[in-house]
Amino acid sequence: MIEALKDDTIINKVGGRFKLAALVQKRWVEYLQGSRPLIKKAPGMTDLEAVIQEVLEDKLSIDYENSDVPRPEELK
Repeated sequence: MIEALKDDTIINKVGGRFKLAALVQKRWVEYLQGSRPLIKKAPGMTDLEAVIQEVLEDKLSIDYENSDVPRPEELK
């Protein structure tokens, strides 16, 4: 699952490596505080792998409407 981080697809999905890192970190903190996964976790799947899978399945993304973070399309 962490192999997905080597592919630029997930990076382009959120608009860059730093945005991805911030998104993953924020969601990981939510997991540590007791939040439930937005996906069905496979047996043995770590929380980090679950967060990455949530991003890949578009269950987790940056709320561009309510933030000052520019959309990926605006950066091109």
